[in-house]
Amino acid sequence: MEIQRHGLSVGIDRIEDKFFITFRIVGKLTHDDYAAITPMIAAALSSVEDPEANVLIDATEFEGWELRAAWDDFKLGLKHGSDFYKIAIVGDKRWQQWAAKIGSWFISGEAKHFDNLADALSWLNDE
Repeated sequence: MEIQRHGLSVGIDRIEDKFFITFRIVGKLTHDDYAAITPMIAAALSSVEDPEANVLIDATEFEGWELRAAWDDFKLGLKHGSDFYKIAIVGDKRWQQWAAKIGSWFISGEAKHFDNLADALSWLNDE
């Protein structure tokens, strides 16, 4: 029997008017995952007048989206795109590089792909 790992952990830190949102994704994202995280993100960002969030996505064990979840991801980007300042995607798959480039089209800030966590954190903390 094959064991399929799936999970999503979310961290939201606020330092003065800056937000740092971290995601660690294992396996394939589902619609239920977005149903759980979307209200958390909306509540955190709504508590500040003009939020600018830096986002770290650990996608080293990410395998993609279910079709409905891909749509949910697109809607989340459209709804909160102006709230995201920088998005760093860490992973080792070529399609993740393309996801970062395409993601930049839907946010007011930047999205970049990194092969390692240290480079991603350095970029996010660089003013």
